[in-house]
Formats: sequence, structure tokens, C-alpha cells
Amino acid sequence: MITIWIVLQVLVGYNLVLPFLLYLLSTFKRNKIGGGQPHQSVINDYGIIVTAYEQVTAIPDVVASLLRLNYQNFLIYIVADKCDVSGLQFKDDRVIILRPEETLSSNTKSHFYAINRFKRPHNILTIIDSDNLAEPDYLDQLNIYFDAGYSAVQGVRDAKNLNTTYARLDAARDIYYHFYDGKILFKIGSSATLAGSGMAFTTQLYRDCLENRDVSGAGFDKVLQYAILSRNLRIAFADKAIVYDEKTTKSDQLVKQRSRWINTWFKYFTFGFKLLFKGSWNQFVFGLILLRPPLFIFLLVSVVFMLINIFISLTAVLIWLVAFIIFVLGFYIALAKSDTDKTIYQSLINIPKFIFFQVLSLLKARNANKHSVATTHYYNSASEEQKDEN
Repeated sequence: MITIWIVLQVLVGYNLVLPFLLYLLSTFKRNKIGGGQPHQSVINDYGIIVTAYEQVTAIPDVVASLLRLNYQNFLIYIVADKCDVSGLQFKDDRVIILRPEETLSSNTKSHFYAINRFKRPHNILTIIDSDNLAEPDYLDQLNIYFDAGYSAVQGVRDAKNLNTTYARLDAARDIYYHFYDGKILFKIGSSATLAGSGMAFTTQLYRDCLENRDVSGAGFDKVLQYAILSRNLRIAFADKAIVYDEKTTKSDQLVKQRSRWINTWFKYFTFGFKLLFKGSWNQFVFGLILLRPPLFIFLLVSVVFMLINIFISLTAVLIWLVAFIIFVLGFYIALAKSDTDKTIYQSLINIPKFIFFQVLSLLKARNANKHSVATTHYYNSASEEQKDEN
């Protein structure tokens, strides 16, 4: 029993220190973009797929930002699933509005609905959410990695809004994951995890990975990244390819969104075991990351284990304390090494409240995909200040 108890603690506790250890490893690695598969240089032609479900309120702003892109070789495909598109009017012929006859209720079905209706054979597709805004050099930054031979690239999803405590804490979480699951993983020779949008692939790779798979509910990015890693390809991290993403502003929005994310982790975490023993460093490290539970889960379980050890072993309590200190240090490094708004630091005192709502999400995770396939968006502009702090 003692052995089982120790093993169980190690399986949970290593998640506290692994990010910091990977960061230390990354300090011995040089920043370099090379490492992709050699390929013939071509002028990249992008199919930009914007997916919308039920809501199209933010679509004009999304399209406006995309039409301001510096790199001009693209077409924009808006897949308006179960949407009223009567109010969408665009004069630019590079914008194609697609209204599926039947409700798709699936990210991948929406993507392939667009792919199968491409006006020309785009060699690269990039996926943008209906609430995203892109920096003008977004495609230029992606090109750097595609020209280096990569066939899958994840950009950065910066916060579009920091107008509530929930939004700021959501942004802090994203900064943490972008730093460790993006920048650090890629720097040490593994792959960046996919974030659902702000990502791009060669059209052929996307077809090869998902065209014959039925991926329902949330989590298509989990299936996609596993399919890519199974081929031992690396997902590059483009830290200057920036899209702005709406952060959660309301507690009910947070609970519904996180319940879907937690559901997908339980559904797909076993992919990690399959990658661990594939044989390459890229796959091994990525497999470890896929096995990691959502942040709040392993933090809460770690606290419980430390408290139990008060009655069992004070040495173990000290070990847990050191692990927590290392985790906090690692979290601080992620924020300090990123362009973090000072209001995000100020919001960290509300982390217990944020965790509480994620516990509620855990309780609703089992049936999460039955309620909705998309997050409801409330934030419309930078000048809109919402006061939902309840």
C-alpha cells in the first residue's frame, strides 16, 4: 500500500515541476526555426476558414481584420452554421459566405464544408474563430515556418478583452499554456499543442489527418494534433503570428466552456500513452503533456495529497511544499517572460474563485457536449466595459 501511495503521488506531483524542468532544459537550446521537412518553395495560397455557430455578431470585425492582412494571397470562407446571414454583406469578392443547408454542429464538418468548396486549390488553410481578430502580419509570420518546411503551425491567441476578473484570469491561463505548451515545447524539439484557432496546416495534411475521421463535439484539435504527432511531424510555434481571442467574461460562460474542455481531456488523454513509446523525443515529450490533467485538477489533487501527508509523513509534506514553490515559480516565469498586462497580475488574487467555477465545470463535464458546441460571445468592442463579477 505504501508503494502504491508513493507512485500515485509521483504521478500527480510531477505535473507541478515538469514545466519548470522543461524551461531549464530550454535554456540550453538555441532558438531556431529550422527542423521542418525539406520541400519545394512555393508561393503560399491561404484558404482562411472562419467558423461560426448560431452567432455572426462579430463576423464583420473578424473579416475587417483579415482584409487588412499584409500578405494578400488568400480567400476568406465564412462557414455560418445554423446562422442568420441576411445581415452579412461584404463588397470584397475575397469573402465567400457559406451557409450549410443542414446544421453541422461540428468544427471539422464546417472545415471540410469550406475545403470542399474552395474556389481554388489553396495549399495552406488557417482556422479562425468567429470572435478572433488577426494582426496584419499574421500570414507573414506563418509563412516563415511553412517556408522552413513545417506543415503545421500554431500561432498565439492573445486576449482581446481584459474587462472582467474572469477574462483576466482566463488570459493568465492562456499565457501559461502558450509559454510552456507552445514556446518551450517547440524550443526543446517537441511540438506546440493546438489551441483550436490561430493555427494553420498544409491542406493536404489536414485532409490526411481528419477527412476520414468522424469527430463529434469539442476536441477536434486533440484528434488533429495526435494524428500529426503519430506521423512524427512537429507542430511549429509561431510566437509572432497573433490572433486576438475573446476571453470569458461571465461565470456561466466559463462553466460551460470549461466543462466542454474537461470533457475532451477525459475523452482523449489516452492519446498520450500511445505517443509515449513511439520512439522519438518529439512524441515522448508530447505524450507526457497529453497525459497532464487540466491545471486546476492536478492542483487540487496535489493539495489534498499534501494535507493527507500531514498525518503520514512530514518529509512528504515538505516535498509537496517544494513542488508547489517550483510550480508558482514556473507560473511567474511564464507571465514575466511574456507581455503580461499589469491587470492580469492584480487579478491573480481571485484564482480560488476561478478554480471554484472550474470545479463546477468538472461536475457538468460528462454531458458538456450535449448542451452546446460553441461558446456564446458577449464582448463586442474594446470600449465595452462589462461588470459581471458575480
